[in-house]
Amino acid sequence: MAVNQFIVIGKITSAHGIRGEVKIYPLTDDPKRFVHLKDCHIAKEDGTPIKDAIVTNARINKNMVIAKLEGVDDRNMAESLRDKYLSVDREDAVKNDDSFFIVDMIGMTVIDDERGELGTIRDVFETGSNFVITVKRKGKKDLLIPFLKAVCYETDIESEVMKVKLPEGLYEIYD
Repeated sequence: MAVNQFIVIGKITSAHGIRGEVKIYPLTDDPKRFVHLKDCHIAKEDGTPIKDAIVTNARINKNMVIAKLEGVDDRNMAESLRDKYLSVDREDAVKNDDSFFIVDMIGMTVIDDERGELGTIRDVFETGSNFVITVKRKGKKDLLIPFLKAVCYETDIESEVMKVKLPEGLYEIYD
């Protein structure tokens, strides 16, 4: 698996006010990271930069981030960034010791204790209470598995394997 050198940290959802601020939905464990963020990229969904950006000011407002980007000086300019993403270089990403980046989980092989290999991780998304992994299976519907320690008990980024113990009845829902 190729390591993505860019990590997506947020999605620009709209303009905010008339002075060029943007509203950002944070895609990171710690939205407060935006308050100290300076160098980043306006990016595609996979994190690939479209152009470099500098955050001159940011604040948290409910579950969103309001940020001012250098050179974005009016509402029209801010609105043109709608549905773009913000990414940072991997070496600038904030990471806790016992965590990893979602982008590094994509493509991992998922192995269940009882059923063996289930497929590969296609996506990871947040439901509000926890994350859910989408497992692509050959010739079958995708399997949705809650990303909880009790279920996904081992995630080995280096060997690209996630070991799971599915809750009773979960597998049968998707068969």
